[in-house]
Amino acid sequence: MTFADPTHTQAAPAAAAPANAVRVRDIRLDFFRGIAMFIILFAHTPGNFITSWIPARFGFSDATEIFVFCSGMASAIAFGATFDRAGWVLGTARVLYRIWQVYWAHIGLFFATAAMLAFLTDLEITTRNYWGQLNLWMLFVEGEHWNNPNILFSFMTLQWVPNLFDILPMYMVILAMMPIVIVLGRTHFALLAIASLTLWFFGQRAFMESLGLPYLNFTAEPWVGDDDWQRRWFLNPFGWQLVFFTGFAFMRGWIPKPPVTPVLIGIATFIVVANVPLSNIGVREFGFDWAREWRIENRQWISKTDFGLLRYVQFLALAYVCWVIAGDKGNRIRAGAGAFGRAWNVVLQIILKVGQQSLAVFVVSIFVARFNGFAMDVLGRETVTVLAVNAFGCGCLILTAYLAGWFKTTPWKPKEVR
Repeated sequence: MTFADPTHTQAAPAAAAPANAVRVRDIRLDFFRGIAMFIILFAHTPGNFITSWIPARFGFSDATEIFVFCSGMASAIAFGATFDRAGWVLGTARVLYRIWQVYWAHIGLFFATAAMLAFLTDLEITTRNYWGQLNLWMLFVEGEHWNNPNILFSFMTLQWVPNLFDILPMYMVILAMMPIVIVLGRTHFALLAIASLTLWFFGQRAFMESLGLPYLNFTAEPWVGDDDWQRRWFLNPFGWQLVFFTGFAFMRGWIPKPPVTPVLIGIATFIVVANVPLSNIGVREFGFDWAREWRIENRQWISKTDFGLLRYVQFLALAYVCWVIAGDKGNRIRAGAGAFGRAWNVVLQIILKVGQQSLAVFVVSIFVARFNGFAMDVLGRETVTVLAVNAFGCGCLILTAYLAGWFKTTPWKPKEVR
């Protein structure tokens, strides 16, 4: 979920760089968030067999962690620099402006997707109810239980957060925390760490209910009066802020980058590999019934909604391994010489462009993913068909990234005022 301003994705220059030094752009952030965007497209496409083999199936964490962690890093670059240069008030104003942009992206995405699903359902080409798949009965069906005159007001005020549409509201809440995080981080990093961990703890439903205390999360269906039946935001911002501000703190330099040592590489690799038997792959492909039982008994530790602790540990280990493999500034993933190197460079530039235009690409990916599910219902799910539909979806993301990048160059303005 890297929705910071993609035009600011470079770290601040070194304080005393030689005048003739050539700065090498660190491509790791854009590369990994670009990869995450394609994974998110696959994961949100209904009935897509590729989803069974995405990295999330091999561990507790998934592309959401990549997305949110990279969002924190990108936000530290884009917004942190504004706080440093222009002061806290103007830095806060820029954050509020970004929240405003993300809010309208959320509104537009929902209504565009809802309209498309209603249209596809009314075509009656298939027997599926596509808006029903997203539990939009309260919007399309009038009845004693669902009919609520304030349904649209609830949506516009983020009280009603429909299925699939919770990542942008989560991001807005976390962004709103940033001005306070800046103050805490500047005062002493320990204050920020304590505040973030405390918010995370109070956002853990299992822990708080075991103590007989309410937990932090927002209601997703305000018309449901019974708290036992009340659905909460699927992505709890009070839990997910932990991984966001971890990435933020790394990029701000509040947390030093970890050293590359055989011991740390070994520990991180062990955590990643040891996680596989407990993962979806372990249960599904290896038939580990004990793993299935363990996941049920310990679901609070791997909860996606509240961002369980083991997801955090496994993701940090995986991120460290990938960071080491990518090399300094991503040197090991850069294109080499020869025909293969030239081909890889084309692919690499596409991935980087998709990673740089994350908000526009994400919005389009959710819309296209639902359409792709419909396309597979009509065309079938043979291997060739599924691959072709996924390729179409990837093409849409790539086109969106390049168009968004082109618009941001404001080509209609004279060059001297851009």
